[in-house]
Amino acid sequence: MKKIFASIIAISLFAACSKDFLERSPVDEQTETSFYQTPDQALQALVAVYNQLNIGDYDNIHLVSELASDNCFGGGGTSDLVWKQWDRFQEASNMNLGLWQKYYTGIYRANVLLSKIDGVNWGTDSTLKNTYIAEARFLRAYFYFDLARFFGNVPLTTKPLTVSEYNMPQATPADVYKQIAEDLKYAAEKLPTVAYQGIPTSNYGRVTKWAAQALIGRVFLYYTGYYNQNDLAGVVTKAQAAGYLENIINAGGYGLVDSFPRLWQASAASFVGEDNKETIWSIKFTHKGLGNWDQHNGNRMQVDIGIRSQVLNPYYKGWGAGTVNSKLWNAYDGADTRRNASIISIEDENLTAYAIGDQSQYTGYFWKKYMPLNDGNADSKGGNFQIDNYFDDVIIRYADVLLMAAELNLGTDLGKAQGYYDQVRDRAFLNTTSRKTLTATNGKSLIMEERRLEFALEGLRYWDLLRQGMSVAKAAIDNSSSDAQFNVSFRTETQGLFKIPEQEINLSSGVYRQNPGWAN
Repeated sequence: MKKIFASIIAISLFAACSKDFLERSPVDEQTETSFYQTPDQALQALVAVYNQLNIGDYDNIHLVSELASDNCFGGGGTSDLVWKQWDRFQEASNMNLGLWQKYYTGIYRANVLLSKIDGVNWGTDSTLKNTYIAEARFLRAYFYFDLARFFGNVPLTTKPLTVSEYNMPQATPADVYKQIAEDLKYAAEKLPTVAYQGIPTSNYGRVTKWAAQALIGRVFLYYTGYYNQNDLAGVVTKAQAAGYLENIINAGGYGLVDSFPRLWQASAASFVGEDNKETIWSIKFTHKGLGNWDQHNGNRMQVDIGIRSQVLNPYYKGWGAGTVNSKLWNAYDGADTRRNASIISIEDENLTAYAIGDQSQYTGYFWKKYMPLNDGNADSKGGNFQIDNYFDDVIIRYADVLLMAAELNLGTDLGKAQGYYDQVRDRAFLNTTSRKTLTATNGKSLIMEERRLEFALEGLRYWDLLRQGMSVAKAAIDNSSSDAQFNVSFRTETQGLFKIPEQEINLSSGVYRQNPGWAN
C-alpha cells in the first residue's frame, strides 16, 4: 500500500490499454504539475485509469474467483502451485500482491485525475468534464468493489495521500461500499443517456450509464447478501436497485443474442462479434503489443486457461489452469446449449490427439469461453501467445441484468420476475417448453442455479455462493475424491475473504490486520 500511494504518476505511464479510444500515444516526460491543463491531457489521464483494467497475469480476479468456486480446480502443470493454492484455500507468501497493487494503482490514478480536473481549461462546456468525472468515479468504484469482495477490510481514500497519511487504517466494509455506491450513483446520473444502438464504435470499452446502473445491481445484491443488510450502505434501496435495472431493460437498447453459443469466439463463423447487443460492458484487449512484455494490451487469462502445451484444432495452446469440475458439466441438461458452448469435453469433441503430459488435476474438461483459438492465434499475428491473446473480457452481459432484475422482483412482482427468468432459459434451450415456475419458496434457488449455468466460467459463481452464506458456499465448494489431488475444503473461518499480502501488512507498521483464517 505504501508503495502504491508513495508513487508519483508519470505521464509516460499513459500508454494505450486496448482499442480505439484507448489506443492513445504517451506524452513524453511531462510532470504532474505541468499536466492536467487541457481536455486532451485530462483524457490521457483517464486512459491511464482505464489502463489498470488490463493489468493481470495468473492472478486475474476473474480466474482466481473461478478457481475458488466449485466450477474449477487449480490445474496447470504438476509443478505449478499458485493456482492450486487459490483452489484449496492454502497459504502462500505474498499471494494476491498483484491484485492489491493493480487496484490501488487504478484508484490512485483516478484520485489524482479527480483532484486535478477543476484546473483543466474546459471552456464554456462542462459536459465533457462531468463525463470524465463520472467515468473516473465508476472505475474507482469498480476497483474498490473487487478489493472489498476479495479482502473485506481495505484502506479507503478518495484523494492522493500525503506522506503522513500513508499508513491509514483499514475502513469498515460499510464505509467502502458507501463510497462505491455514491460513485456509481454519480456515474449513473451524469453519464449520457445514449442507447446501445447510438454508442459510437470508437467508444466501445468506455463505461456508460447502463454499465453504472448494472453494476449498482451487482453491488447491491452482493453487499446485502454477504453482509445480511436491507440496503446498499444507506445509499441505494432495493426498490432503487431494481429501478436501475428496469431502466436498462426499458431504455438501454440491449437484448439477448439469439443463440447462446454465438456469444463466444469458439463458435467461429457463427460468432456474433464483440461489442454485441448483449455486452453492456467489457474490458478491451488487443494483440497489438506484438510480443512486447512491457505492454499490457493482451488478455493474459487466456493463456492461463488454454489447453496445456498443445494445439488441438480449433484450440490454441496455454498452461492448463482451471480444469473444469465434472460436477459443472453434469449440472447441465443435455439439451441446454450452454453446456457445449461453455465447456470443452475432450471426449465429446473427439480430441484424440490430446496428451495429458504434465497437466495437473486433469478432469477431461476445459474452458471453452475465452479459450484461445488456433485460427488467428497471437503468434500468427506477430505477437506472443503468452501475452497477446485478445478476446475481450465481458464483465456485464444483458442476461445478468435480466436475472438480477428477476431476483430483485421475486418478493414484489413474481410475474415480472418469471418473465425475465424465462427469457434467459428460453434462449438456452431454444424453446419455451423447458421453463421452470418461480415461486416465493423456490424462486431464489432456481435463479441462483440459472446463474450458475448461464455465467459458468465468467467470474461470478464464487461471489454468488458467498452472498448465499458460508454454509451454502462450503456445501458447494467442498470436494472429496479417492484421488487426493481433487480434495478441496472451503475454510469457513476465512469468511470467503482472501489473504492480504504480507508485504502490505509489514509496510503498514502494524496498522493493517490480516483477515481471519490467514497467518500474517
